[in-house]
Amino acid sequence: MDTLSYKTVSANSATANKEWVVIDATDMVLGRLATAVAKILRGKHKPNFTPHADCGDNVVVINAEKVRLTGNKLSDKIYLRHTGYPGGQRKQTPADILAKYPERLVEKAVKGMLPKNRLGRKVYGNMKVYVGAEHKQEAQNPKVIDLNKIKL
Repeated sequence: MDTLSYKTVSANSATANKEWVVIDATDMVLGRLATAVAKILRGKHKPNFTPHADCGDNVVVINAEKVRLTGNKLSDKIYLRHTGYPGGQRKQTPADILAKYPERLVEKAVKGMLPKNRLGRKVYGNMKVYVGAEHKQEAQNPKVIDLNKIKL
């Protein structure tokens, strides 16, 4: 038996075949959309997944303003941030964010599901979120994925 055929292949930036993917967020639940996008960004859906390398795809999310939140999360959930000044803690509900900057709601959800290290920050840069159906990545010929039909 040839033992050389059992070598483990470890992907790196040179060997990772990164693709462009478009995901339509229309009527999708925010958390389910975010988990699927995070999985694709990390590359966990690929057979040559390597935990320490950026081997995931580039993701374009369109129609971010049409994302859904279940239950009373639209009014009850609270996002906290701090300005950096004393007493500078600010609160926002998803309804406030959705009204002003809908793309940030999707970005926050996905960012929370990525690793909190150098790799997570690099992978987060591979995601573009747009309000509406128009996006600037047409030149990359992105592949359209319907998350309702496939299982990741």
